[in-house]
Formats: sequence, C-alpha cells, structure tokens
Amino acid sequence: MRVWFKRIGLLALAVIIGGGFYLALRERPISVDTAVANSGPLNVTIDEEGVTRVKDVYAVSSPIAGYLARTTLDEGEAVSANETVIASIHPLDPPFLDERTRAELNATAEAARSAVALAKVELRRAQTDLELAQSNYDRGVQLAKTRTISISQLEQRHSELELKKAQVSSAEATITLRNAELESAEARLQQPGGRNLSDRESDCCVHITAPIDGVVLEVLARSEQAVSPGTKIAEIGNPRNLEIIVDLLSSDAARIRPGAKVVITDWGGESDLEGTVRMIEPAAFTKVSSLGIEEQRVNIVIDMATVPENLGHGYRVLARLGIWQQDNVLRVPIAALFRTGGQWSVFVVENGQAHIRSIDIGQMNSTHAQVLGGLEDEEAVILYPSDLLEDGSLVEHRPETR
Repeated sequence: MRVWFKRIGLLALAVIIGGGFYLALRERPISVDTAVANSGPLNVTIDEEGVTRVKDVYAVSSPIAGYLARTTLDEGEAVSANETVIASIHPLDPPFLDERTRAELNATAEAARSAVALAKVELRRAQTDLELAQSNYDRGVQLAKTRTISISQLEQRHSELELKKAQVSSAEATITLRNAELESAEARLQQPGGRNLSDRESDCCVHITAPIDGVVLEVLARSEQAVSPGTKIAEIGNPRNLEIIVDLLSSDAARIRPGAKVVITDWGGESDLEGTVRMIEPAAFTKVSSLGIEEQRVNIVIDMATVPENLGHGYRVLARLGIWQQDNVLRVPIAALFRTGGQWSVFVVENGQAHIRSIDIGQMNSTHAQVLGGLEDEEAVILYPSDLLEDGSLVEHRPETR
C-alpha cells in the first residue's frame, strides 16, 4: 500500500508541476476594444475655423486734411444715415515760422503798411483834384448861363469832374486792396496756438455723417488729432447682415462647389447653425502656418440661414463644409484602420482570434470610412490595434470601465 500511495503522490505532484508550466507558458488573450462594421449614412466634410463679418462694412474717412475733433461715438451705438455726425474736421493751425521766414513776412507786412499809407496820400490828392474840378464846373455852369463860355467848354469841365471822381474811387479801391494785402501779410505771421477751441467751433468746415443706418463696429480715431485725406475714422455696418469667411487649402477648396451645405458649430450657442457656400474666391493667397510652412489658401464665403442675436462681427466659428454624402454605405471606424504593404487593413475578430484582412476604402471623414470591399456587414474589427497583435493572436473584449 505504501508503494501505491507513493506512486499516487508522485503522479499528483507531476500533474501539478505540469499544470503550472502550462499556465505559465500558454498564450494569453490580448484585451482589445472592438467595433462592428455596419451600414448607415456617411457625410464627408472639411472642417475649418472661420470668422464672421458684416457683408457691407462702410469705412468713414476724412475727405480733407484738417484737425479731427474728439469722436464721441462708441462701438455698438446706432447711427442714422445722413443724420448722425460721426466726426467733425476743423482747419489746421498754421505751421511754425523759422527766423528767415518770419523776417521775410515782417518785411512784406511793413511794405504793405507803406503801400496803405501811400494809397491814402493818393486818395487825398485825388480828393483835392476833385474839389477843384467841382469848383470849376460850378463856375462854368454860372458862366454858361450868361453865355460867357460855350457849351463845349462846360462839357469839357464836366468831363474833368467825372474823371476826378473816378480817380477818387480808384484811390479808395487801392486803399482797400492795400489793407487786404496788409491783413494777409499779418495773418501769415500767426503762429500755432493762436486760436482757441471756440474759434474752431465757429469756423468748422466739415461734418461727416453716417452713410447708412446701422451701428458703429469700430472707432479707429477717437482722440483729437491732425488727419490727412483718407484717414479712417470709424467703420459702420449692420451686424444682422453677417457672412462667414473660411480660408481653406487650395486643394480642399477645389472640392467645394457653390451651394454646398455647411454646418456651423462651436460658435457659442446651444444648437448648430445651417449655411450655404455662396462663393469661392477665384484667387488664392499665401499664408504661413503655425509650423512655418507656406500654404496656398482660398477664401470661402458662406451665407447663414439665420443669424442669432448673440453672434456679431469678427466672431470665431467652426464650419463643416459638405463635399460628399450617401445615406446607406458600409462603414468602418477609422480607428480600426492601419497600413500594411501600401494597403488599408483591419484586424477582424473570428472565434476569439485576430486575423489581418486587407480592405478597399472609399470616402472617409473624421470618424468613419466607406468600405468598398474586403469586409462584410456586422463583422467585428479591433479598434486602435497595438504592436502586440499579430495574425492569429488570441484576443478578448476589454471590459468597459466605469
């Protein structure tokens, strides 16, 4: 009996050791995440950030050179066409005078004063001649009554009288002219700061009014300052008349057509907005990406079906531009795809084993890809396949964590 007990004990020990080796060396299943290839709708979009802008922005600028009064309007204020004053332009102060220019202008002013004095002397001489001519004419009238002088002599004295009157008028006009020249010379001697604000208000020459009914989008020149023609003062528009500008890579823009549907997300509201591509600009431009790479990009203009009250000019949005859509296609998550030998492949789960299978892929979006061949409906595929997986590896579904 002892011999049998000993044999049975040795056999049990061998079984236990063999089982331990089997458990230690056997292949263990790899925990994986799986999904099922199924049929359903597939929308292919190009997702890109965009910016809202008012369709018609009116830039109010200075039509002349002058001194801009402080702009009292603020962003967001409503304005009325041809009524609301956007800005007032006053005349500029005269420039500073250097010593040479001041000396020349002083000399000109002194010459004008002398000319005025000379003109006054000429006026007194002309008045004296007029008085003499008037006396001769009055005397001739009396002599003509007694026929002491002839009618022709009286007419000659009358002509001399009219000539002297004209000379007096000419002398008076000359004085006016010389006084104006003197005022002009003295005005040119005026230095900056010679006028106060009330003087500017009295001779303000230009009031710029709003071109349309709308609101002030931006005030570009608020403080008092000297402005030149074309200086922008403010921008005005209607914030309820918005469009969206999205710049795409030229290769992506070539796939977009006018009239394409657009879904606008991440704009800050609770629901997505609908839009339509109105125009693809015909000319591209160069833009440097965040990685320092030069890219050719094209602006896409999008019209919105409805404009929310809380969406304004210059807001950031995310536009999903549709380029392809079908309601019933066989699709697989793109997380299951990987490349082998230049072809797209997936790991298919069959009887607890993973098998590599090459498939043909059509359209693809950010979550799913269209399967053209190599995969059947409702087949399970492995998501995010790791380097541990090989053809024929044992796998098990990873339990969901809470």
